[in-house]
Amino acid sequence: MRNNFRDKKRIVFKVGTSTIIHEETGGLDLVKLEKFVRILTDLHNRGKDIIVVSSGAIGVGRKSIGLKEKPDSISLKQACAAIGQSRLMTVYQKLFSEYNQYTAQILMTKFTIMDDRSRHNARSTFEELLKLGAIPIVNENDSVATDEIEFGDNDTLSAIVAAIVSADLLVLLSDIDGLYTDDPNVNAEAEFISYVESISDEMIEMAKGSSTSYGTGGMSAKIYAAGIANDAGTDMAIINGEDMENINLLMEGELVGTVFKAHKTRHFHLKEYLER
Repeated sequence: MRNNFRDKKRIVFKVGTSTIIHEETGGLDLVKLEKFVRILTDLHNRGKDIIVVSSGAIGVGRKSIGLKEKPDSISLKQACAAIGQSRLMTVYQKLFSEYNQYTAQILMTKFTIMDDRSRHNARSTFEELLKLGAIPIVNENDSVATDEIEFGDNDTLSAIVAAIVSADLLVLLSDIDGLYTDDPNVNAEAEFISYVESISDEMIEMAKGSSTSYGTGGMSAKIYAAGIANDAGTDMAIINGEDMENINLLMEGELVGTVFKAHKTRHFHLKEYLER
């Protein structure tokens, strides 16, 4: 199955806040971001459609205003997102332009998916951008989202984007190597799981959520994302984003990360997942 990854045509990459931001200072890890951008541009140069779902806007906004703790109110969170999103996109645009690759920003809320016309328009926009050779960079529109219309985390958003664009592969870059039978940070006997044929209730139970000071998603969110992606017909992989070279290893069929096998569900509809 992994050998087939070389032939994947349309790939969605999700990079989390904890992967691209220094935990100690809240500043962007520019070395890691530069390598991420370089590898994605090279994949694009090989003829692949690339979409990025990037967290980090709130974290960058926090750093900009000197806020050390997570925002404790919706208005402050949205203010941080508004400040940070433009700064984050500026960095992405600058890095991608170094390799003569242009990007496009797409901000989404749950309403975009729940509304049939908006969902259709979103797909059309993605298709047109990919046809033009752009790399869309997606984030939740945190500056306007409320509890009723937010996705909650970008793991879920990336799976939804993968479903909308009929992606062949979704890659989640995490701060862990993949799925374990228990949290390896607290249980030295936790066993690594490299391949998941189908998601079981037991697997959902053992995926204990864990978030960093800057991140929001835990392993449970990634399992939920895998359920959406797999049901939509998209293979998914969780790899460690600490070393961006893992992307190339994954695409070459090497045994890195955890792979979740797609099994397209009949009559799949995104709205049903978001209404749960």
